[in-house]
Parts: sequence; C-alpha cells; structure tokens
Amino acid sequence: MKHAPFLRTRVAVGASLIVLGLGLATAAPATATGGPGEVKDHNVVQTSHLTEQAALKAARAALAAAERAGQHVSVAVVDRNGNTIVVLRGDGSGPHTYESSQRKAYTAASFNAPTSVLVGRLQQTPTLADIPGTLFLAGGLPIHHHGAPIAGIGVAGAPSGLSDEEYAAAGIAAISH
Repeated sequence: MKHAPFLRTRVAVGASLIVLGLGLATAAPATATGGPGEVKDHNVVQTSHLTEQAALKAARAALAAAERAGQHVSVAVVDRNGNTIVVLRGDGSGPHTYESSQRKAYTAASFNAPTSVLVGRLQQTPTLADIPGTLFLAGGLPIHHHGAPIAGIGVAGAPSGLSDEEYAAAGIAAISH
C-alpha cells in the first residue's frame, strides 16, 4: 500500500506534463501573424527555385543532345545555392565527368555566368580557382527566371568544353518553352 500514493503521484505528474505539452503545442501556431518569432515583410527575401521535375527534364535533354552527337557525358543541375538537384551519368561517360559536371553547374550558378566566360577571368584573377567546389572549364551555364539566376547546369565529358556548353544550352532550352 505504501507504493500506491507514489504511483498515483507519478500518474498525476505524467498527466500534467501531457496537458502542459498539449498546451504548448497549441499556444502559438507557427503561421500566426504577429506572434512570437514573426518578422516583418521587409526583412524577408523570396526567391524562385527550379523544380525537381524541371531539373530532371533539363538534364535529360542535355544528355540526349550529347548522345545524338555520339558523346558520353554527365549532366548536373544545382539550385541557386549550389545544392545538387539531379545528376545523370550517361552510359560510357568517364568517372571524372560526374564530379566535373556538378562543379561546372555550381560555378555557373555561383558566378551567374557561363563557365566559358569565367575561364577568361582566371587570367586576370587566378585565385578564383582556389574557391572550393568550382571548376573553370566551359560547360556550365546559369539558369534564369525573370532575369534572376535560380540554378546552374553543367555538362562534362565531351572532347570540347564548348560542346559541353552546347549540350547544357539544349537542357535549358527544354525547360524554356
């Protein structure tokens, strides 16, 4: 019998915690306007993002363009922050093409410029090549929405970086219509 009050106390305390927990969960919904943690509109920037389906469509189109030309490449699409959305490694493409395509896409998105143009900047500023994750070889293009960069596409594996860039352009064209 000595244990009964102790057991009752534990149950009562446990029930109080559950009620308290429920109270906290319903006290301030995350979407409440003007509540704790709510910031003013002028402190927020909204951005556009390429959908996974659009990224996949662009990558497939770029890969198909390369295959029509008899080239074995990899294609990567990254978001504006450089996060990989999709990478397709074409049949027969070299092992280095997977990472190279990602780095070209990242570079194009980061600098909002074709990597073929950025190659020229290296002559004036060779330390650009020291930025982690970048690759200053032709084959990467930025992807825009209403004039603002939202993603990058990179192709690697063709004998020429300009061919890689041509395939990347075919990928962008597939989602531009």
